[in-house]
Amino acid sequence: MQLQVTEIFKSIQGESSLSGTPCVFIRLTGCNLRCRYCDTVYAYEGGDWLSIDDILSKVDDYKCNLVEITGGEPLLQNGVYLLISALLKTGKSILIETNGSIDIERVQGFKGLRIQGLKIIMDIKCPDSGMSERMNWGNLDKLYNNDEVKFVINSRGDYDWSKEIIKKYSLADRCHILMSPVYDNLTAEELSEWILNDNLNVRLNLQIHKYIWGESVKGV
Repeated sequence: MQLQVTEIFKSIQGESSLSGTPCVFIRLTGCNLRCRYCDTVYAYEGGDWLSIDDILSKVDDYKCNLVEITGGEPLLQNGVYLLISALLKTGKSILIETNGSIDIERVQGFKGLRIQGLKIIMDIKCPDSGMSERMNWGNLDKLYNNDEVKFVINSRGDYDWSKEIIKKYSLADRCHILMSPVYDNLTAEELSEWILNDNLNVRLNLQIHKYIWGESVKGV
């Protein structure tokens, strides 16, 4: 079994509740969405075909216990489930970052086996992304309380829409909620003020890797 891989690298986890933690990233190639503000368009195509053993070997070289499988959209490749299983057997803690359009049930099946160390970070596409109509809303019923949902906020309209989604699906009672400003478009200060004024039970989620290395650098 081979997977199409854009890059594998070690960096600082820039997002999620584990922000600031050293992490190995496996970026799989391909995405079924085209968000207007996408910052990884280079992962839409290309990359190398690697066996799961090759991927495991590259990950092991970094001597890091936290691994994120991302994209693109990692759940487009059927081999990702074999990769998840293989990584979990090595004792790694695994983050799966998915765009919310593809059913997460097969990922959550690992948790049904009481396997520890697996967390989904699921984007909920806001209207300004141009992709909110592609969301698989049934995924929200499949989240565990250790999972996280992420709203990437581009405008006040996105923010108000996100508040309605949080309320409609009772997300604050079900999982961790992250809110990120679109880098270089909405300021962290402005989003923070909205969150504080509304007493919203969410986590401000800055892409700290961009503040460290800049917006355009790959592999960090």
